[in-house]
Amino acid sequence: MRSSAFGAIVAFVLLVVAVLAWSSLYVVRQTQFALPIRLGEPLPPKLQPGLYFKAPFTDTIVLIDKRILDLDTQPLEVIASDQKRLVVDAFTRYRIVDPLAFYQNFTDTDRAELRLSDIINSALRRVLGQSTFLDVVRNKRSELMTKIRTEVNQQMRGLGIDIVDVRIRRADLPDANSQAVFDRMKTQRAQEAAQYRAEGAQENQRLRAEADRQVAQLLGEANGAAEQIRGAADAAKVSIFADAYGRDPEFFAFYRSMQAYTDGLKPAQTRFILRPDSDFFRYLFNPTSAKPPVPPATTTPAAPAQ
Repeated sequence: MRSSAFGAIVAFVLLVVAVLAWSSLYVVRQTQFALPIRLGEPLPPKLQPGLYFKAPFTDTIVLIDKRILDLDTQPLEVIASDQKRLVVDAFTRYRIVDPLAFYQNFTDTDRAELRLSDIINSALRRVLGQSTFLDVVRNKRSELMTKIRTEVNQQMRGLGIDIVDVRIRRADLPDANSQAVFDRMKTQRAQEAAQYRAEGAQENQRLRAEADRQVAQLLGEANGAAEQIRGAADAAKVSIFADAYGRDPEFFAFYRSMQAYTDGLKPAQTRFILRPDSDFFRYLFNPTSAKPPVPPATTTPAAPAQ
């Protein structure tokens, strides 16, 4: 009996020691800060990972994430300095650098993000309200984001939070304004297209007129050159004929008569009514004589030649 009672007492003592040891130890991971709270009062935080001891039943451990956290704010409508309305959708990246100050000011991340959202929205309104629409959308977007981050960090100083980055995911006009802008852009593009078409048609007419002028000029020059060549050829022809006539007038007369026979006496197409002793037929009666023969006397009129 005594041995069994002693064993039970030993087991109970060991159980109590295990419970006390279990409740006295805690682990801090690489991605965490640990803030011991003793009877409602925070103690110095544990910034390095490892195994730590705490007072059992009196200390509670608050684990705080030390990684970079993301905060998405609601789309915000801002009026730029040129009186254009913008819908800005931004997001923020932050991290907790002082767990004690963070716990004393916010207790947890939900309350911290509510406060941080208000500060970011206020900075967005103030900085973007001093800039133009083009600066926000295109020209100075990076500079504006740096300025907003600097202002938010100044307001969060001493609260245990460091703002890593503030970025605008989207900055655009409201839907009604966007539709009006799109319609105006379509009208402007249509006007530009009509102007380009008119200029193209005018240039087309100018090029066609210039091409027609060049064609007429080339044809005129070609016709002039052809006429000159034709005139030179005719002159050479006349000169050759004159030279041939001067050398042998009888042969020249014979040649010209043969040409007249060839051109004038077309088969089944030509009819002549001439005297048989006409000079036109002199080479038909006597090819070696330039004078036509005298026809024999007859009492009947001569039949017309065909």
